[in-house]
Amino acid sequence: MRRHRKNSPFLEGPLIVHDDPKAISSEAFRSLRTNLQFASVDRELRTILFTSVGPDDGKSTVASNLAVAWAQSGQRVVLVGCDLRKPVLHKIFSTSNTPGLTGYLTGQATLEEVTVQSRQVPNLDLVPSGPIPPNPADLLQSRAMADTIKALRERYDVVLFDGSPMLAVTDAALVANQVDGTVLVIRAHRVPRDAALHAKGLLESANAKILGVVLNRVHPKGQQDYQYYYYYNAERA
Repeated sequence: MRRHRKNSPFLEGPLIVHDDPKAISSEAFRSLRTNLQFASVDRELRTILFTSVGPDDGKSTVASNLAVAWAQSGQRVVLVGCDLRKPVLHKIFSTSNTPGLTGYLTGQATLEEVTVQSRQVPNLDLVPSGPIPPNPADLLQSRAMADTIKALRERYDVVLFDGSPMLAVTDAALVANQVDGTVLVIRAHRVPRDAALHAKGLLESANAKILGVVLNRVHPKGQQDYQYYYYYNAERA
């Protein structure tokens, strides 16, 4: 029986799939979930990294809502905070950030001790990033991180990772080549095409399997009150 460190209520704002399941954004996340389930015919996708071109593109919000949507389908899901420089998942889920992933990677806590179980969404667990370490890149490319990914894959049906932005630091690339696939989040009307292509190139250089792109904060006509998330193949980027 797994022991969980703390129950955590959700904040109301960022998790629209939980708070407003009939919203157009909620349906878009369910469509994204379906697309990812069928994104690979060669192998099962169990571990997926979410990264972005730059900061404030919404990758953490996208990863969090997708985690909720996946858990609502009956799958056992864990969302892992791999942005070790600017942790945010603990704020979205209103829980403590300690000891978190960094606490586990540095041997200060067990995997059970850093795992937070959601009491509002069955099947959903969270591993927050933890305190900001002096050596994020070293931790993410360590043997301990590789062992963590393997252990989580054995315990859960779906493991989602919220990584750092691609153009800010190299951290996300270090995780991208250890997981089954990577999704790039791009904020509409903000990220230049050249920057998006550069981020895609960095992922390809890291031997990442790019599953696709989420275009974030698009407002369809007549739906100005909602953020909208749309998935399409990475080859179009």
